[in-house]
Amino acid sequence: MATVEYAHIALDSRGAPIIAGTGTKVLMIAMDHVGQGWDAQEIHRQHPCLALGQIHSALAYYYDHKAEMDAEIERDLQEADRTMAEIERLQGPSPLKETLRAMDRLP
Repeated sequence: MATVEYAHIALDSRGAPIIAGTGTKVLMIAMDHVGQGWDAQEIHRQHPCLALGQIHSALAYYYDHKAEMDAEIERDLQEADRTMAEIERLQGPSPLKETLRAMDRLP
């Protein structure tokens, strides 16, 4: 098993990096940073249970493992898209989605 040398970062039972003692995945902090454009201060405002040191450690881990974590984010997004497409196929389009399309808010 790999050794993690980041303050505040541990590996969960599946080997995924988490903020030690919280169960918060480093990937989730990275997604807040990349996807929402949030800096460490904003992430802290959104997740007040996390200390700034924990957040900075998570971001350092992300940037040191950026290629592999970005690939994981992309896989997760593709899986979510497949799941949503399957739900729509089985249940039909959602009324909200149809309303937004009618308002030209969705393609």
